[in-house]
Amino acid sequence: MTLFRTVLMSGLALALSSAAPLYALAAAAERAPAKMITLQMPARPDPAPVTLDPKTTALIVLDYVEDICAKQPSCKNQMLPAMIPFLARVRKAGLTVAYGTREQNWTHWLKEVAPAAGDIKVINTAQDRFYNTDLDKTLKAKGIKTLIMVGWKVSGSVTYTSVGAMARDYTVVIPMDTTSAGSDYETTIGFYNVLNSGTANLTNEPLKPRSVTLSRTDMITFQ
Repeated sequence: MTLFRTVLMSGLALALSSAAPLYALAAAAERAPAKMITLQMPARPDPAPVTLDPKTTALIVLDYVEDICAKQPSCKNQMLPAMIPFLARVRKAGLTVAYGTREQNWTHWLKEVAPAAGDIKVINTAQDRFYNTDLDKTLKAKGIKTLIMVGWKVSGSVTYTSVGAMARDYTVVIPMDTTSAGSDYETTIGFYNVLNSGTANLTNEPLKPRSVTLSRTDMITFQ
């Protein structure tokens, strides 16, 4: 569609500049050779090792639910195998854990990573889990300063909630193996976008304040 519009605009400009009749528009479009445009994807940054304080760090789990993951192979094949042992380490370290999804999905969490008693419950109406919820108030009351953001998808809820977090002075860590999107291209663009958001962190400096750090579950330690 974009290519056709480009040709169409060129034909229109030609027709208007030469006072040609309107049928010249279609003729010019037909004569114009089609051109392929190649776009270079940005390289995925290398994940950075981070050490986090369990007392001031919370895990935010987004949309690990059957309704979504059943339709997205990367959710169950990539994200879930990384998330299961990571969640166990998070709970053993005593971190605050919060879960966020829409009301109709609340009873459909993947059983391997489902909420436990005492976890924060966020019923959201927007992709940003801070929007119109008490999440910020609840986290601040617990002294939380750093958020680990996991779930579906990096180009959607993970991005929007990360931006919401940084706007409220949190530092965000995203384990790259616990989130994804509908395609490799969308996933890469999602990672690129979160590093450009808030206080931009294009070099992926570990734990840059009010920014996103991209890490990996096996590179996150608690101390």
